This record gives sequence, C-alpha cells and structure tokens, in this order.
Amino acid sequence: MPSHGAVANDDGMSFLGDKSAKVFLAGHKGMLGSAVHRRLAALGFTNVVGRTRAELDLTCEAAVRKFFDAERPRYVILAAGKVGGLHASSAAPVDFMTENLRITTNVLAAARHCGTVRKLLFLATSAVYPADAPQPIPESALLAGPPAPGNEWYAIPKIVGIKMCQAYRAELGMDAIVAAPNNLYGPREPFPSESSHVIPALIRRFHRAKAAGAPEVAVWGSGLQLREFTHADDAADAIVLLMDRYSGAEHVNVGSGREVTVRELAEMVREVVGYEGRVVWDTTRPDGVMRRLLDSSKMRAMGWEPKVDLRDGLKKLYEGYLRGSVVTNFETMSR
Repeated sequence: MPSHGAVANDDGMSFLGDKSAKVFLAGHKGMLGSAVHRRLAALGFTNVVGRTRAELDLTCEAAVRKFFDAERPRYVILAAGKVGGLHASSAAPVDFMTENLRITTNVLAAARHCGTVRKLLFLATSAVYPADAPQPIPESALLAGPPAPGNEWYAIPKIVGIKMCQAYRAELGMDAIVAAPNNLYGPREPFPSESSHVIPALIRRFHRAKAAGAPEVAVWGSGLQLREFTHADDAADAIVLLMDRYSGAEHVNVGSGREVTVRELAEMVREVVGYEGRVVWDTTRPDGVMRRLLDSSKMRAMGWEPKVDLRDGLKKLYEGYLRGSVVTNFETMSR
C-alpha cells in the first residue's frame, strides 16, 4: 500500500545521479516539455515516462490517481497545461482557469498519494507578477498586486500552483519546487494560429506577406514594449539544474536577461523571413504590459547561463518551418 506521504531523499542520491529512476514528464509533447525530454535523453536518463492527452487526461482526478498508483514515479516535472496568448485566454477564461487548476491539483494529490515521489517541479510563469512590479522583477514581487489585465485567466491558476507547492511542502513534507520562466520560444508541432503569441504571429504574418508579395504587414500596438525571450532549450537546462540542486519553498525566476522591443523583434523576424515590405504599427491595439524583465540572479547563482541567441533561435525555427520535415510551433509561458 502507498504511504500517502512524501518520500525523503535519505540516500543522498541527486537527480543527476539517479538516471535510472522513473521520471514522469507531464506535457512531454509540448514546447517546453519536449525540450526537457531531449535534455534528459541527452544526459542519459533511461526511464522517462510521458503520456499524450489521449492516453491520460490530467484534468480527470481518477485517471491521474490510477496512473500514479500504477507507474509510481520517483520524480515529476509538471510542464502540462492549457496555454495561449492574450486573445486565446480572454476568449476562453473558463477553460483556462478550470483546466490548469484541475491539472495542478490532480497531479499534486496523486503524487502525494502514491508515496514514491521524491521531488516534483511545477512550471509557473512570469505572468503571475503584477503589471507595476519593480524591474527586473524579483521573486518577492509575487502577490504584491493583481496580475496585468487580460493575464488573470492564465496567471491565477499558476499562482495557485505556486502556493499549493508551498502548502504541500509545509504541511506534508513534499519536496515541491517551482520554476517561473519568461516568454519561452522553441520548436514543436504544429505551427499555431495568429491568435498565438508574438513570435509565431510575426513569423506567420511575414511569411504569408512575402509569399503573397504584400506591400505591408500590420503589427499590433506601438512596438515600444520591452520583452525578454528565453529559448526552450535554455529553460530545459534550468529545469534540470533545479531538479538536481534546488529544494526551496520560493519559486525561481528563469529568464535570459536580454530585452528587446517588439519593434526590434519584428525587424529580426522580418530579416530572418526575408520580407522586404513595410511594417505598419496599429496603435489602436493594446500594447499589454510595457516591460516584464525577470531578476534571474537566483537561477544564475546555481550556475545557469542561457546559450541560445535570439536571432540564431529565430533563424533555426524558420529554417525548420521551411524544410517542412520539422514543423515548428512556439508557445510562451508568459505574455
């Protein structure tokens, strides 16, 4: 019978020293989850378990409990969830709130119940911070104010996830940790619609305009917003490092530290795609938060440094899209 409690790490084994242990990677087909999966495989992990939504509906409590009791993983990385841009979450707030809350509560409860989980990592987002947070944003800014308007349907379930991990740690002794990445991008399939985040929307628009010979491309907002982008491969390195070295109650920011304006980003994408027309800025559309730069000094103190340059990352993504053999998708854990 399961012990219904946390498993103490009393044998001194670190995550990186335990590569034959079973790791449940929830969301292994997603943009970040697939990057973590590639990283674990490259490091020699031999027992990484993933399930598609068709195989395991994480919003179903009974199904999640049955899976954990059967598989009995030692480590859990919770990268699954409903994601999308401001338009998507504003159009379906009930789905965003309900699905993400259910996934988090079901996985945490089942991990505790099965009695074998030594460590769990939950993926949050920089959208949890208030719009007027100090820049760069420290972890201590959490709950200093409400999330930015439009972000709340995605951010509030993530805030709940952070606090639930803290509660499971405080009351039940579970080693539950949280990473909060900022504006992730990276390869996955399929390519999203224009209601997605800024990078895929720009690539799709510029590519279509180039193919059609259109004289101009319209982009929402002023373009003056500052954004920090982190490649999924760099975020995956951070997750592995946290699983190996971190066991604190406070969440940890994961951001590249490199800011660009949306205008600069659009110019990069335009050059990568090879579009030669004009860019028109539709200032009747909202800019969203004008700046969201994370203070990732806590993560860097553990030895993490992002490696993928934004322009190089964009080039590789677009090259993969053009080849057709590698269909590319982009998601963002933030707005």
